[in-house]
Amino acid sequence: MLAIFKTALRAIRRNLLRSALTMLGIIVGIAAVIVGVSMGNGAKAEVDKQIASMGQNLLIIFSGNQSRGGVRGGFGSDAILTEGDYNALRSEASGLGGISPEVRINATVAASGENTPVPVWGVSDDYVNIRSWRFRSGGNFTDTDVRTARQVCIIGTTTATTLFGEGVDPVGQMVRIRNAPFTIIGWLAPKGANAFGQDQDDLIIMPYTSTMKRLSGDTKFRSFSAQAQSADSIVYVQNQIGDILRQRHRITPGKADDFVIRSQQEMSDFANANNRIMTILIGFFAGISLVVGGIGIMNIMLMSVTERTREIGIRLAVGARGRDVLRQFLFEAVLLSLLGGALGIATGFWLAPLLTKFAGFPTLISNTSVIMAFAVSGIIGVVFGYFPALKASRLDPIDALRYE
Repeated sequence: MLAIFKTALRAIRRNLLRSALTMLGIIVGIAAVIVGVSMGNGAKAEVDKQIASMGQNLLIIFSGNQSRGGVRGGFGSDAILTEGDYNALRSEASGLGGISPEVRINATVAASGENTPVPVWGVSDDYVNIRSWRFRSGGNFTDTDVRTARQVCIIGTTTATTLFGEGVDPVGQMVRIRNAPFTIIGWLAPKGANAFGQDQDDLIIMPYTSTMKRLSGDTKFRSFSAQAQSADSIVYVQNQIGDILRQRHRITPGKADDFVIRSQQEMSDFANANNRIMTILIGFFAGISLVVGGIGIMNIMLMSVTERTREIGIRLAVGARGRDVLRQFLFEAVLLSLLGGALGIATGFWLAPLLTKFAGFPTLISNTSVIMAFAVSGIIGVVFGYFPALKASRLDPIDALRYE
């Protein structure tokens, strides 16, 4: 085996430039595989992180599709969830860690001579815990604040910075929303963007009763946020919520629900769908490059067989068997491919961090992708090197010795 390795290495070094150009297709293909998979892994990790920042064991109940005049609206297009639904779920569904209705409006918020358009969320006192919010200062409103529609609110970091300046504690300050005064009682710690690119820190949270009575005039909700007590109970809680709402909305068996329940995992799968498509496309083009690289190896090995015909004839004449020649040329092809694979992996390791640094795209190189890439390069060497090796092993010794 050592002799075969030395001979193969000598053959590659004999035409170093040609060998390097032959390996180029493999290098590009393997580097593309490494970078493509690392982009997919990085994007998935980022999405999972952002989905996790929304809360733990989260379930979101949307007002479902409603059909009017043959036109079907999307999730949340009609507010059909009621306060009665909320109270029923709160009291009847077991395994809930919390539940909150959601009323969302966009309003101009004014304070300290500044004003800015801000999403305003009307929610229950459970919302902060459901969505895993932490406080920089102050605290949450209470169930009593919700029942009395008290004019208090919690402010996000981005909104607080816009209205009061960088690092200024806004707790105790007053803001005006549609000319109604609200006192800030809590300042939220920053979360950053969510999985859909929205700034989670640009918001104001207040009791849903305050939003409905003093700002929006709504009487129904487009969505609820709920939290299961544990990851194992998510499906159980989801089924319970569905049963209670079907009963309250008098939906008989066989009829479509007028609501939709989405779990955190389903939201993660939806957000990752585009990443998977991107990874597949990059993998496809990387595969084409690898095939081109494999064809290059076949060409170089066929050329090598032609150039070394007399050498093959001498080996066969002095006692080498056809399978020895086959093994020698096949080993050379695999070694050439593996060297290209190793250089491609090194190139991928170099390119992935550069992509993150200069393009801001998250990348995460996994051991699995490295092992897979190296194995693929070896397989390409075997597949595309076998025919030239077989041709060399079948040469007639006498004809090979006569070859000029």
